[in-house]
Amino acid sequence: MAASTDSTESTDNRRLSHEARSLQWLLTNFVEEAPGVRSVAVISSDGLLLLTSQETEPKADDDPTGPAGSTADLATVVSGIASLTDGAARLMEGGTVRQTAVAMENGNVFVMSISDGSLLGVHAAADCDMSVVAYHMALFVGRAGHVLTPELRSELRQAIESVEGGSQ
Repeated sequence: MAASTDSTESTDNRRLSHEARSLQWLLTNFVEEAPGVRSVAVISSDGLLLLTSQETEPKADDDPTGPAGSTADLATVVSGIASLTDGAARLMEGGTVRQTAVAMENGNVFVMSISDGSLLGVHAAADCDMSVVAYHMALFVGRAGHVLTPELRSELRQAIESVEGGSQ
């Protein structure tokens, strides 16, 4: 099996540890089982992209309903949303933000905290069932949260950087 050169694929799975491959499998499974999900990103607590899915509904150049950019763009948006909602929660003495949903005319963005401070971000179609997406997000967070160790985060970040460096 040849290494992928597709810039939307986050890593070459042959070079990853068993834990990293398992996490990638969980992410792929999430995307396949949650109807309407376009792309998913796992972001570190400091806003760095760790893991992405391939976009399941590729955007045509003239399709305004598709994702506007890469999963790196999703990571940036998710990090910003999380920062904003965390600040709002502090101001309102609301405690920890567990999930944020942004419903837009042509899509939805969901953000859920993972136990280590990392974030799960999802871009979904406007007509998705938000409760189904939230359910699958909670399953992913429950399964992935305990394996996302500092060592695994470092491995995933290095893999992303090697793919980004190789696609330029």
